[in-house]
Amino acid sequence: MRSCTSVCGHDDVVFILYAVLAGLVIGRVTGGSVARLGDLRFSWAPLIVVGMFVQLLLFSTSLGDALGMAAPLVYVASNVAVLVAVWKNRSIPGLPLVLLGGAANLLAICANGGYMPVSSAAMTALGRGAPDGYVNSRFVDGAVLGPLTDQFAMPAWMPMANIFSVGDVLIGVGVAIAIVAVMRGRAPMVDHTVHVDGVKPA
Repeated sequence: MRSCTSVCGHDDVVFILYAVLAGLVIGRVTGGSVARLGDLRFSWAPLIVVGMFVQLLLFSTSLGDALGMAAPLVYVASNVAVLVAVWKNRSIPGLPLVLLGGAANLLAICANGGYMPVSSAAMTALGRGAPDGYVNSRFVDGAVLGPLTDQFAMPAWMPMANIFSVGDVLIGVGVAIAIVAVMRGRAPMVDHTVHVDGVKPA
């Protein structure tokens, strides 16, 4: 669950956008209905909104620089908030994968002082260098839990091409699965049944 500006350009957001598109296409092809997305029963959604909004402020405004050494702590806390909400909704197909991917990213971030280490080879493949200002990713020699860090790069020809981690892949796949499941009515849905005198029809 990571967002940054000049170093990785909101890599989670990029993966989620592609995952949403893939989920919508697969859901329609397999007979699902987009209308069902509005009937999904999703608990604690405001917690995700708050967590993502905090990250948006950290990496798209001067807030991260203003917080200084406290910025990584705020960033980690925002990720924890999002993961708590995902855990609450783990009965939705696909969200256990999102939870696993988010936890993998968070573990790597915490193990490296509140930053996600990024592979210089991946950055070179995208033609990018070190960023200015506070971002959540940084070049680290001898990164802890290296396999969980940003080791890969999307093909440069793809729109919004970016770097990513194993956790990002799990998040993207989980989001796509969740969308397909909801479109096909295989997730917790809001009950729109009209009850008469408090009695649910048989």
